[in-house]
Amino acid sequence: MITAHADVVGSLLRPPELLRAQQQVAAKTISHAQFKQIEDRAVDEAVALQKKVGLEIVTDGEMRRQSFQSQMTAAVSGFGEFNLEAFLWGEWHDENGAQRKPRPKNLGAVAKLKRQRYLSADEFVYLKSKTTRIPKITLPSPGLWANFWSAEFSKAAYPTLDSFLADIVQILREEVEELVRLGATYIQLDAPHYGLLLDRKTRRFYEEQGWSLGQWIDRGIELDNAVIDHFPGVTFGFHV
Repeated sequence: MITAHADVVGSLLRPPELLRAQQQVAAKTISHAQFKQIEDRAVDEAVALQKKVGLEIVTDGEMRRQSFQSQMTAAVSGFGEFNLEAFLWGEWHDENGAQRKPRPKNLGAVAKLKRQRYLSADEFVYLKSKTTRIPKITLPSPGLWANFWSAEFSKAAYPTLDSFLADIVQILREEVEELVRLGATYIQLDAPHYGLLLDRKTRRFYEEQGWSLGQWIDRGIELDNAVIDHFPGVTFGFHV
């Protein structure tokens, strides 16, 4: 007998109305209150879609995020100046074939990270209020944030990658604690670097940060465990 488990792993496509509203709120042609209503409606529709197809675990579709990673940079100061390309560099494939986006040259945290608010608590509270099914919330994995450390730009605040990722782990650990306090029982860590280590082209970036392949695997496991360990009754998923 085969038992199948299904739930939404990544972001759902933003509806056109939400995409327009994101541009409008940035241009200040609609208010933040109006934008929030449109965001809420997009989440409601995402929840309704998952319910309609029979999923017992639902997400908010990550409708409130610029990128699946961006709630970290939105909630925490110290990352310096960056744009959407900070989340999207690398090799991508679409209907036009392979597309390569370079890593932004000035990317790198410039000050000690300081949490201004919780990353996803508000997302979870709203989602939980909209369903009697299991609400799942997603967080970026700690190792992913090596992308935002630079030996050149981060050296004053974080002279080593270890010191930078230690603060990332602390922020994510505190986030998990708050989500669990609010009733979360299913949390997903997104984009741990394990898959990227398999390909020499993508592995090169990680090795250039000063750690060997073996160190990246061992430290990655330690970092992930530091975020998720000792939460009985909570299921953790990994999107690799």
